[in-house]
Amino acid sequence: MLSAVFGLCKAAGVRPISRFGVPPLDELPDDVRARIEQVGEKTGFVPNVFLALARRPAEFRAFVAYHDALMDKETPGLGKADREMIVVATSAANDCTYCVVAHGAILRIRARDPLLADQVAVNYRQADISPRQRAMLSFALRVAMSAATIEDVDLESLAQHGFDAEDVWDIGAIAALFALSNRMAHLLALRPNPEFHLLGRVPREPSPRAAPTDPRHPADAR
Repeated sequence: MLSAVFGLCKAAGVRPISRFGVPPLDELPDDVRARIEQVGEKTGFVPNVFLALARRPAEFRAFVAYHDALMDKETPGLGKADREMIVVATSAANDCTYCVVAHGAILRIRARDPLLADQVAVNYRQADISPRQRAMLSFALRVAMSAATIEDVDLESLAQHGFDAEDVWDIGAIAALFALSNRMAHLLALRPNPEFHLLGRVPREPSPRAAPTDPRHPADAR
C-alpha cells in the first residue's frame, strides 16, 4: 500500500502529504469529517495534519481535543501568541518543518508581526521578544529536549517572571504535546501546505465590498 502511494506520487512528480497516505473524506466518521470541513471553511484550505491523522480516527480525536484544550484558551499569564511561540521554538529544536511552517504562520497572525516567527525559529535568544517570553521559551525547550533535568529552581525562576503554577503547567504541556507532534510529523514525512508560507506575511486582498469609495465616481457612493 505505502509503496503504491509513493509510486503514484513519484510518477506524477509530486511528494505525498504523508508516507502513510490519507483516507478519502467520505470514508471518515461523521464527526471527524465535520471537523475537517469546519477547519477548511474557516481557513480556506485543510491543513495536511488533519488529513494525515484522520487515518486513525480515535487518535485524531484525542490529539485534536488536547490541542484545543491547550492552544485555544487565553489566560492572563499566557496569550495565544505566547502559546504559538512555544510551538515554533520547540519544533525548530526538533527539526520539524511542518510544525515550524504551520505554527509560524499562526504566530505571525496572533502576534500581528510578520517577522517574529522566523526570529523565534532561528534563534529565540535574539528575537524581538521580552525577557519574560525568553524565560518561557528557555523552559519550554528544557521540557522538549531535556525534561529529566528540570528542578524546582526552574519553576522558581519562572515565578520571578510572573508565571504561576498553571502557566508553568501550560508551558510544559504545550512543549510536551508538540514533542509528540514533531515526532509524528517526522514519522509521516508530513508536508506543510503551501498556503502556510505566506499567511501573516502579506496583507490579504481587500474584499470588493470593503473597497473604499472613490468620491470622483458617484456611482461608487452607496
